[in-house]
Amino acid sequence: MSKLYPSAQAALADIVRNGQTIAVGGFGLCGIPEALIAALRDSGVRDLTCVSNNAGVDGFGLGLLLATRQIRKMIASYVGENKEFERQYLAGELELEFTPPGTLAERLRAGGAGIPAFFTRTGVGTVVAEGKETKEFDGDTFVMERALVPDVSLVKAWMADRSGNLVFRRTARNFNPNVAMAGKITVAEVEVVVANGEIDPDAVHLPGIYVHRLVHNPIPEKRIEQRTTRAAR
Repeated sequence: MSKLYPSAQAALADIVRNGQTIAVGGFGLCGIPEALIAALRDSGVRDLTCVSNNAGVDGFGLGLLLATRQIRKMIASYVGENKEFERQYLAGELELEFTPPGTLAERLRAGGAGIPAFFTRTGVGTVVAEGKETKEFDGDTFVMERALVPDVSLVKAWMADRSGNLVFRRTARNFNPNVAMAGKITVAEVEVVVANGEIDPDAVHLPGIYVHRLVHNPIPEKRIEQRTTRAAR
């Protein structure tokens, strides 16, 4: 059975709704499912809680959803590239739950593994630990973090077969496997689609059992957040 949908809009049409928690893969703009994010914007759903390491940049990535005021709350690690995010947060228009990147990755992994919560030393004594349960182990204080199980996960991979087995490419793998595993429904955007059996089982980074729908985007934009160059000598 093929999991491939004709477009990003078609893949999201009957699964996204107001008020959902939606996790999005990527680190900065590396490995973000840009076609799916644009389709999510175009769907018009609102009051979203978005889980992602970053919040995109102005005019791209999750910055598209911030511009249209579709995000109510962000669960994120780094938000320093987006002026509209800053404006909404400082104006009290956007909720923010800061989560260190390692903790965020583990909260997603735990969600995919069926682990409801775990203890970590990261964030103890900071705003990250406010309102959370703490416990001592071997003389050190740990804070309890709850797993994340998003209603929908949107991820980006390089290659997939029609059963949804995924291969990621280099650093674009980043948060994507954990995001995919955690979602109740996972949609993957890929650059290359091959027939079942064409991917060596040993080369599969994420089994298709975690992927419910596929979208083919063969020529993604792949923006770079900041490009620094020097003059040629």
